Amino acid sequence: MTQRAPDLAAFKRIVVKVGSSLLVDPQEAAAKRSWLTRLADDIADLHRAGADVLVVSSGAVALGRSVLGFPKGALKLEDSQAAAAVGQIALARLWAETLHDRGLVAGQVLVTLGDTEERRRYLYARECLTRLLALRAVPVINENDTVATAEIRYGDNDRLAARVATMASADLLILLSDVDGLYSAPPDSNPDAKHIPIVPRVTADIEAMAGGAASQYSRGGMRTKIEAAKIATTGGAHMVIADGREEAPISRIASGGRCTWFLTPSNPVTARKKWIAGSLEPKGAAHIDDGAAKALRAGKSLLPAGVTRIEGGFARGDCIVIRNAKGGEIGRGLVTYDATDAAKIIGRSTKEIESLLGFKGPDEIIHRDDMALSGE
Repeated sequence: MTQRAPDLAAFKRIVVKVGSSLLVDPQEAAAKRSWLTRLADDIADLHRAGADVLVVSSGAVALGRSVLGFPKGALKLEDSQAAAAVGQIALARLWAETLHDRGLVAGQVLVTLGDTEERRRYLYARECLTRLLALRAVPVINENDTVATAEIRYGDNDRLAARVATMASADLLILLSDVDGLYSAPPDSNPDAKHIPIVPRVTADIEAMAGGAASQYSRGGMRTKIEAAKIATTGGAHMVIADGREEAPISRIASGGRCTWFLTPSNPVTARKKWIAGSLEPKGAAHIDDGAAKALRAGKSLLPAGVTRIEGGFARGDCIVIRNAKGGEIGRGLVTYDATDAAKIIGRSTKEIESLLGFKGPDEIIHRDDMALSGE
């Protein structure tokens, strides 16, 4: 049975990745404002339909290098950082103004590799994105190229967008690029190459179809897009590669335009729970009373009042075991406090957290979204 492409209207949280070659005119070395206007219309349509939308936008270095007068070609690290410093201001203003014209609020978020790879920083970044989305803002995310060096950077926004999709529990990642999807071979060099509309699973054969980068402004190519697909689908998000050079590219996806869908059998919630339950080494434990155990089974978060004691020297963002009154493991989760702070608030009301710690921390020891109970 042939699989059908998903319906764009069914997705509730969507990450849209925009490549530099789409956003910046290589001749003028300036933003393509008319193109961005139509993309912003698409984003506003998704937003009005109730979806959360996040944008991962390249373009800072490309915009900054033109302002600073750098020549074409590869830049030295310090020149790239300088271009990013200037270009990030221009990029943020561009998105803020364009989205504002459609009644949307943009929030700039600059991340580095460590923000998506280290659990403690990951948790802070995730909370920021979650809060922005709850306020119905549109986070505009880019790698912080002003401080990222070759050793600690992604180097392409395809994989960064996939990490952001996982971090934000998005159910769809849209990669807008200068290609209209995956082909059986590089179409520029092989006239027999066939377009592949749906990829049910990323296999070794699919990975072998990847080619190289195509533009002076683009750091990625099909290879990084396949890697992004592996990250996104493992995290429970579908991914689609579409040609962004046409106006209103998201509308074209919705109307059945040519693209490639990478499907996932999972969803963000179940994928995250599998990751917490089986992929992380626990650094400690929280013992809870019967009332807390019942509340967790009812879908509640773990509050300090229900914790009777803790074990281990864990840090915020670490995975810890949840044990019932008999000492049995009933689940695992990412803890929101260091062990020293957690010890001060267990058994106490959430209203007392600020007076006990000297700052207002989260109400939960473990939030329900960061918890995997046995049997789930």
